[in-house]
Amino acid sequence: LVRESIFNLLVHSKKISFEFKKSNVLDLYSGTGSFGLECLSRQAKNVYFIENNKSAFEILEKNIEKLKLKKKTKIFFDDVFNLIKKESILKSKFDLIFCDPPFKDTNSKKLINLIFNKDLLNKNGIIILHKNKNSNEKLPEYFKIIDERIYGISKIIFGTISA
Repeated sequence: LVRESIFNLLVHSKKISFEFKKSNVLDLYSGTGSFGLECLSRQAKNVYFIENNKSAFEILEKNIEKLKLKKKTKIFFDDVFNLIKKESILKSKFDLIFCDPPFKDTNSKKLINLIFNKDLLNKNGIIILHKNKNSNEKLPEYFKIIDERIYGISKIIFGTISA
């Protein structure tokens, strides 16, 4: 339900301007890859997946192979922060960055700072944060919230970076 709502907002919202066709997507904490795979089904150019849970990563690999999407994906088994700090790995800039950390994680500000400092987001790119609805973590001032929605226990924040 939450994922469907996110895609509906990306496609139909008057506040958010996003086109999947030919977009580069970064799926952080990707789990089994459902968000990034849905982006590919909507004609994203490519998706980079980062996951550090071994069983989720193995399912992600199988899903990509089963759907014959290896040429449009790069998958990394690593901690999000460790991987992003390795400058040579993520050479692309992204149009959409999806961040779905575990709900107990309180590093969203640190993560957005790292995305900003490594210049990973294209101009007019969108960052989507999936948090617990009770999370009231401070985000950097240059992170401009476009829209925010609550679904059950989830809070979805759509934002962009304006330096």
